[in-house]
Amino acid sequence: MMNPKSDSTDTADQGKSKFAIAILAAGKGTRLKSRHPKVLHQIAGKTLLGHVVAAASQIVPPEDIFAIIGHEAELVRGALQATGIQFVLQAEQRGTGHALMAAREALQGFTHVLVLSGDVPLIRPETIQRVRDFHITQRAAMTILTAEPADPTGYGRVFRKLKNTEPTDEVDRIVEQKALRDREGEQREINSGIYAFAVGPLYGHIDKLTTDNPAGEFYLTDMAGVLGKSGNAVLALRAEDSNEVLGVNTRIELAELDSRLRAKKARELMEAGTTIFRPETCDIDADVEIGADTVIEPFVQIIGKTKIGSDCRIRSYSVITNCQVGDKVLIRPGCIMEDSIVRDGAQIGPYSHLRPGSDVGEGAHVGNFVETKKTKLGKRSKANHLSYLGDAVIGEGVNIGAGTITCNYDGVNKHETVIEDGVFVGSDSTLVAPVKIGKGAYVGAGSCITDEVPSDALALGRSRQVNKANWAARKREQMKRLKKP
Repeated sequence: MMNPKSDSTDTADQGKSKFAIAILAAGKGTRLKSRHPKVLHQIAGKTLLGHVVAAASQIVPPEDIFAIIGHEAELVRGALQATGIQFVLQAEQRGTGHALMAAREALQGFTHVLVLSGDVPLIRPETIQRVRDFHITQRAAMTILTAEPADPTGYGRVFRKLKNTEPTDEVDRIVEQKALRDREGEQREINSGIYAFAVGPLYGHIDKLTTDNPAGEFYLTDMAGVLGKSGNAVLALRAEDSNEVLGVNTRIELAELDSRLRAKKARELMEAGTTIFRPETCDIDADVEIGADTVIEPFVQIIGKTKIGSDCRIRSYSVITNCQVGDKVLIRPGCIMEDSIVRDGAQIGPYSHLRPGSDVGEGAHVGNFVETKKTKLGKRSKANHLSYLGDAVIGEGVNIGAGTITCNYDGVNKHETVIEDGVFVGSDSTLVAPVKIGKGAYVGAGSCITDEVPSDALALGRSRQVNKANWAARKREQMKRLKKP
């Protein structure tokens, strides 16, 4: 590789260079036809900007990442606040060059800055690191990440300087699509819009940018010409995979990139030992973790930061969001699970609904059309049919009969039901919270329980049965006489 000189820095040692990452995230995304910030649209369960931040965070600490925000700035800031990155406000959006002008104060203390686009979510940490290392070791003032897509239409083309008819790392010029002349359109190497700069030359020359273009904006691309004319080294580094630099401008591109990321995630999981039948029918988000020998059937959605252990089976049409699932768990068809814990050996479904705060113990069963919310179900306890369990603490070895309801809401506040170990709750029981059922107690079927049930007691909360002999026969005769001819 060439080692052209520039006024960037004399330091080739990466350890002595202070490196920042700036992410351009101020645009509106007009072509998406959306009121929402472009970078907050989601693919594979994460915002476009979130994907870029996640990749950048593997290269530099969050405090050295600066998102340059503008349109709906507070929404963007709120969505990414938890990542720990920094934010720079570009109050007036006048182009990519203007974005770096707005970040001048924030970036002045760094030796180098790598500029990413908040709508290019497929960029890999390995590529960011490769650009950084190339830029620093080559002592470049500016490094441009290029690519050679199958169809370069619409992109600016990068032309390299030649030495003995062979292209070098040095950039000769960048020609935008509309300005291509004669055979220049045959050039397939494109400008990805991802750059690394030495901060000194960048801000020493950025004020030379002009708005002499149809959009009347300051273009960061023009820094290549500005720096080159000033005798600084402007180099090009080709991406290994052109798909990495694909951006999002339309809803169609949004869907295409979502599909790419999900397919990649499925491949990674299968390569690590997870079986996924019909992966093209499954939606698995980027942050999901799944253990070896787990089987995912068709038409499953696994969303958010869900973590599933090994030797599980997730059957079709289940939707699992931000859950922790242990080993050897069976989730039968059609289950909906949100922000819940399912421990080793438990069985869920079919058609169960675990709402936030549910904690299903080892070997426990939550069955057909059972809904839980903010409920802990102990080891080997069972609620197999048609029950609602809300704001409840249920011990080990408890049987919850079909149709049982914990009445947890009085119209103003939520109240807790406590069911201790070994309790048997008969079918169609109503437990009016706050209430406690002691260890080993029985609740008779059809009971309405409003008071504490002592340990080992039998609680009956229903009217005494009365049988009236021959009542039905007399009723039928009466109806027959009253029936009009």
